[in-house]
Amino acid sequence: MTGNAINALSPKKLLHTKWAAVVPRDKEKHFLVTKVIEPLPPGSPVVSIEIEAVHSKRVRVIAWRELKDALQWRRGWV
Repeated sequence: MTGNAINALSPKKLLHTKWAAVVPRDKEKHFLVTKVIEPLPPGSPVVSIEIEAVHSKRVRVIAWRELKDALQWRRGWV
């Protein structure tokens, strides 16, 4: 995937996408976006998403823009 494709990420299209942590923590490498957190007030830009580790089912909330950092995340399960 090219850098331009990563920069073209839209929070509205992230739901159910797959991601791999470049440096796994707690043996968690593969993640699925399970929720795009709606901002308050409605109509404001989306800031956060919920990701779930596939193996442990642990859920965490991150800023969706973190997924643009190629040092932290890769799209798909590699």
